[in-house]
Amino acid sequence: MLRIENLRASVDGKEILKGLSLEVPAGEVHAIMGPNGAGKSTLSYVLTGRAGYEVTAGTATLDGEDLLALAPDERAARGVFLSFQYPLEIPGVPALTFLRTALNAQRRARGEAEITAPEFLKLARAKAAALKIDFDMLKRALNVGFSGGEKKRMEILQMAMLSPRFLILDETDSGLDIDALRIVSEGVNALRSPERAMLMITHYQRLLDYIKPDRVHVLAGGRIVASGGPELAHELEREGYERYEAAA
Repeated sequence: MLRIENLRASVDGKEILKGLSLEVPAGEVHAIMGPNGAGKSTLSYVLTGRAGYEVTAGTATLDGEDLLALAPDERAARGVFLSFQYPLEIPGVPALTFLRTALNAQRRARGEAEITAPEFLKLARAKAAALKIDFDMLKRALNVGFSGGEKKRMEILQMAMLSPRFLILDETDSGLDIDALRIVSEGVNALRSPERAMLMITHYQRLLDYIKPDRVHVLAGGRIVASGGPELAHELEREGYERYEAAA
C-alpha cells in the first residue's frame, strides 16, 4: 500500500530524513520507534503534506500513486489520516460541525453524495458510544477544554467517521492514563482490516501491548536502521537506542 524509497526531506534548510525507505502493505500495522530528533514526526508531516517540509529526493507512493505530488486535501481524500501528538483546538466550531464538514468534503472529492443530517447523526452517535464519548461533548467547540484523553478519543472518532485507508498515529499514547489508553487502543484495533494499513509512531513499548504491530522499525539519524517483529520493541525497551544511533 505505502512504499517509500530513499526519501530525503529538510526543514528550514536542515536535512532531517536522509534516505529513508519503508514499505507498509495493506492489512498490516507497522510501528516506528526511535530517539528524539530522529525524524519520526517529520516523516508523518511529509506524508500528509504539511507546509515547511521540503522533499529533496526519493519517492512515496500510495497504491502506486505519487503521494508527494498531491495537495494535503487530495491526500486526505485518498484516505490518508494523521492523528496528531497534540490535537488542535478550534474555538467556535462544534465538533459535530467539524466532523460532518470533513466527511462531506471527502465524499465530494471522491464524487460521492453528501451524507444527510439524519444519517450523519445516527453514525456519530453509534461511533461515539463505542468510544465512550458523551454525545453532548460533540456539541462543544472542537477540543476546547478537553482533557488529553478526550482529545485523543475525539481523533479516534474522526478516524471511525472518515474511515481512512492509511492511518498515521503520531504518539497516540502521549498523555493518556491507563483507562484512556485502553479505550483509544480498542478504537484503533476496531479499524484494523485487510484493506487498511497503519503506521504508529511511538517512544514506548506500552502502546504496542494494546495495539499489536506486525512489524517494528527503528528510525535513527533520518533513516530506518533496523526492522523486526514485535520482539524488537521489547529489546528497545530494555536496551535503548544507543547502538542504533551509533550505527546511524
